[in-house]
Order: sequence, then C-alpha cells, then structure tokens
Amino acid sequence: MREAFDAPLAALTTMRVGGRADRLVSAESVDELVDAVRQVDDAQEPLLVLSGGSNLVVADEGFRGTVVQVANRGVRVESRDHCSGVTIRVAAGEPWDDLVLRAVAEGWSGIEALSGIPGCVGSTPVQNVGAYGQEVADTIAQVRVWDRDREAVRTLAAADCGFTYRDSLFKRSAGRFVVLEVVFQLPIGDLSAPVGYADLAAALEVAEGERVPLADAREAVLAQRRRRGMVLDGADHDTWSCGSFFTNPILSQQDFEVLQGRVAARLGPDGPTLPRWNDAAGVKTSAAWLIERAGFGKGFGMPGPAALSTKHTLAVTNRGSASAADVVALARAVRDGVEAAFGVRLVNEPVLVGLSL
Repeated sequence: MREAFDAPLAALTTMRVGGRADRLVSAESVDELVDAVRQVDDAQEPLLVLSGGSNLVVADEGFRGTVVQVANRGVRVESRDHCSGVTIRVAAGEPWDDLVLRAVAEGWSGIEALSGIPGCVGSTPVQNVGAYGQEVADTIAQVRVWDRDREAVRTLAAADCGFTYRDSLFKRSAGRFVVLEVVFQLPIGDLSAPVGYADLAAALEVAEGERVPLADAREAVLAQRRRRGMVLDGADHDTWSCGSFFTNPILSQQDFEVLQGRVAARLGPDGPTLPRWNDAAGVKTSAAWLIERAGFGKGFGMPGPAALSTKHTLAVTNRGSASAADVVALARAVRDGVEAAFGVRLVNEPVLVGLSL
C-alpha cells in the first residue's frame, strides 16, 4: 500500500481539474483496499474512493480527508464452456478498455460496443456504463463489494444490483459500497452481439440487429468515439472531459408529448423531429439534441478555459487551464439553458466532489 500526503488529484482524473487531497492511499490488492477503507472509517475521517477518475470532478479546494485509489489488477478465467460462455473475475482497478481488448482477442462477445470508454472495471457497475446499444448490466453476473455499513465483504448477484439506465444500487447508496471485483459472463464466439445502434450499423454497412466480427465492431466503435472526442488523447483537449456530462432524459409519455409541444413552439411545426427511443422506464430522448437546439453548439464557450467539445455537445471540456469552478459554471449554464428552452432539467452523469450544480 502506497501513501502520500497533500497529494494533487487533477492528474488522476480525465477532466484534469481539482485540488489536493490531505492523504492519498493506493491499494493494490483486495485486502489492501478493504483495509484502507476500514482504517478511514474507523477513524471517522472523510473518504473518497477513486479509480480511473473518468467520471469525477473534484473541487478546486481539493478533498479534506483520505482518497483511496483502487489499483488492484488482474483477470481470472473461472470457467469456459461453449454453451454457457466464459466466466471471468476482474479486479476493480483493471483498466476497462484493456479488458475489452482482451475480450475481443479471446473471442468473448458482449462488451465490444463498450470499446474506448475510459476508467476502470470497478466503476462500470456503479454507472451501469453503456454505449452503442450495450451496457455492462447485460453481462455482469456478480459484483463483489465491501459493504461499509455492514463492515463485510458481500457478493451481489446481478439481479440484486438494481441496474437501470446509467444507474445502480451502488450509485444510489451514497458511497456505502466499494467495488472490489466484478464477475462477467460472456458468450464465446467470433461475432459481436447484435448491433443495436443505427449509426454504428451504418458505419459497418449492416442492418441493425446483425452481427459482425468482434474486431470489426470494436474498430467501428473506436472510430465513432474518436469522431466525438471520446477516446482519451492528451494532445486533444476535446478529450479532457468526463465523456457525456449529462444523461439522456427519460420521460413519461405525457411529459414527452409536452416536450414535443415546446419543441414545436420554439423551432416551428416543420422543424427537426425530437428523437425518441422506447425505454423500460418511459420514453428516452437525446440530451445532445436538446443542448444544441437550446443554443449551445459544438465548441460553445471557446476558447475556454472550459467549453463544450468541438466534436460533441454532451462533453464539457477543459481547454487546458480550466478550474473545477469553470467546468461547473459551464455545465450549469447549459443545464439551465435547456430547462429554460424546453422545460427539461438535465441530470449530470459525473460525480461532483465538493461541488454542486
């Protein structure tokens, strides 16, 4: 276990903003991770658990307490059968895209559309990470956690994780659970899961629902993400972000119809059509579409210090010298502008530490 004091946090996040932590502990095994969290809790000190930092914005004032960095690594194949697929146990600190790359190489399908997403494996069930028609809830079998309330290691089956769109029991429980390992069950084969996203299907020149070679699916996803500035690149400030800053709104049918009326009133009856997708919880629409039509186009806020990505309006970016306050001020302006224009209040996806919208 490595320890540092008055430790800078900005470089540990993909947004590259934020102050310093009083203490930073890097835990490189499950035992170290549990011990570090227990020590902080026993001392009744503030705790922040950090892994890949891809979904985190820390205040400029930093964190007055201990940050425990999840740094355990490893992928273990627990079973392999062509009927039931492969079952793998993955350490929470394993980089997510490294796992996807290995899955594609090994012929394990089900997560190839999640290529290029930054961060670590342990964060994926918290956010129920998803993209291009896949989400991790589709392939997670179990999540092993440290339950800070019960002071015990627990293994939760997927059905007990409360997965919904970009949400989970872990996210809703306000820091109660620390993810230690994630168990995935993946089909074995050379072909992807059915392509479930129109733009991706078009890029692959197939119909939605068709399957393609795993490597082709991965490369097509990476190409889509690069065009949107969603693949990390230190030289490209469009990637100095948390990815999508806002989740897509999910509305009741009645509220969606009200929104359609507001769109028609603002853009005219012959204006662009409001996107919609059916969701188990209601009707989903596009946050990016609403942001653009509310007057916040690509690059809004340039030259910065914080601005919307020049490639994708969902990404709030650090143009190189932004503070956390700059990032939040821009996000607040976008959120409030969309609400004023369309009556829909966007919800931020990243976790804000010491900050509020």
